Amino acid sequence: MKDECRIFGLTGLSLRARLALGAGLLGFATLLTAAIIVLGMSRVSDRLDSALAAEQRLEDYAALSTQVSTYIVVAAELIQRGQPQQTRAARTQGLAETLRQSFARLRAGLDDEVASARGLDAQSRRATLSLAIARIEALFRSAQAGLTSQTDDPARLRAHLDTFASGVEPLLAEAVNEERRLRREILQDIDALRQRLVLAALTMAVVALALSAGFYFGLLRPQFRRLEALRTAARRIGQEDFAIALPGTRQDEIGALYAETNRMAQALASRAEAVAEDRARLNELIEQRTEALRAANTRLERTDEDRRRFFADISHELRTPLTVILMEAQLGRQGAPDPGAAFATIESRASRLSRRIDDLLRIARSETGQLALDPEPVDLAELAREAVTETAAELSNAGMRLEGPGPLPAPLVVAADRNWLRQVLTGLIRNAIRHARAGGALRLELREAGAEAEFCIIDNGPGIPAEIQSQIFDRFAQGKGKAAAQGFGLGLPLARWVIEQQGGGISAQSPLPRETALGQAPGTKIAVRLPRAAG
Repeated sequence: MKDECRIFGLTGLSLRARLALGAGLLGFATLLTAAIIVLGMSRVSDRLDSALAAEQRLEDYAALSTQVSTYIVVAAELIQRGQPQQTRAARTQGLAETLRQSFARLRAGLDDEVASARGLDAQSRRATLSLAIARIEALFRSAQAGLTSQTDDPARLRAHLDTFASGVEPLLAEAVNEERRLRREILQDIDALRQRLVLAALTMAVVALALSAGFYFGLLRPQFRRLEALRTAARRIGQEDFAIALPGTRQDEIGALYAETNRMAQALASRAEAVAEDRARLNELIEQRTEALRAANTRLERTDEDRRRFFADISHELRTPLTVILMEAQLGRQGAPDPGAAFATIESRASRLSRRIDDLLRIARSETGQLALDPEPVDLAELAREAVTETAAELSNAGMRLEGPGPLPAPLVVAADRNWLRQVLTGLIRNAIRHARAGGALRLELREAGAEAEFCIIDNGPGIPAEIQSQIFDRFAQGKGKAAAQGFGLGLPLARWVIEQQGGGISAQSPLPRETALGQAPGTKIAVRLPRAAG
């Protein structure tokens, strides 16, 4: 780093001074480039103005040639017809005025060119053009004066006109040729100037690149390396590694920052040792207190979670019989045709509600907060028929057709809590009614599956999206659509808990294979498996 700075003679300067010097050199190169470009563009602009002026004069020469030709033709016609002096003057007055204006315009342009021309040769060439225009104008004045004189002699008049016609053509051709040469020289000068500007731009580009490279490699890159070392030291300090020893190679701004960083690392190392000792003592004390609190909180959380889970599940079961009781009471008050059936339904639902309340009281008095199940041998086919009977009115109101279960050759006995198993089967049918009403069809299947018995309900509904099938048995998980708003998402989670607590399992399949589907809809199949009772 020292060697690189020594190459450019910057060793004795501060970092700020070196940066200012490098920026100044780059700025000077930029200003010099800008000045060359501005000067070159100014000269190009002057050349372009001269070229445009020459082009305009060529157009004026062409117009002058046309005007002269028109004048000669008109004058020759007047002489040939022997028109008097007044007629000749009147007929040529407009053409003469137009020619005078053209001569004035050409003289003014050439005078400007003579004034702006650089060098004696350029001025003399443009003065020659001005002299040629003056001679053409003199010939025109002489011809016009002879043509409008008092003489009516055709020979004398024709002599004036022939002198003008024979004299103006070579002068005008000479002026046009000279103007073209001037324009060509101006264009060549513009091209040469462009080449010089390109060369100057390339030269300045090389100089700017050399200055930039020297500024970067001789000044910036060494400082970047020093700053990188400082950044590495800061990262190590942030990681609580205080073994920092930055080299004090230069007494500039970064060197001062190196020294301050070294002092800071030493101070932090001393403080870190003291903090580590205090932290070790504090952690030991916290660990002792935390362990006692953790054990107590674990016991409290387990009991509280069990109670909250039970109350959430039981509220779902209490709402269904209350809804039916209210519906049957309203039908009875409106004069139902069979009040006995309505009262029987109310009595049945009230009994179930009473059993749920008894369960709630038992849970509230228990120490664990767990729901108590009473497994016994139960005929699964008989429970399925009871669930169908219980939901018959709801199936009818929904306009749905129920298939099965067909008769079995022998009772399908499982070991389960009869009341809670019937609640699970009824809940699954109601769930299918709620979500697959549009499909219009349900099918119940009962079968033996080795040491287990299986109950399946199949619908013709819209199915369950694959992304949420793993969530439908989670607590408070709901499907999509209007049916999802009718419950709190506790039916299937409660059913899974009841079935799994009795050694069984519950699963969902959607969409269904075409050979087992009830229609064209995707459909869903919920399968409940329970161990068969021994005996």
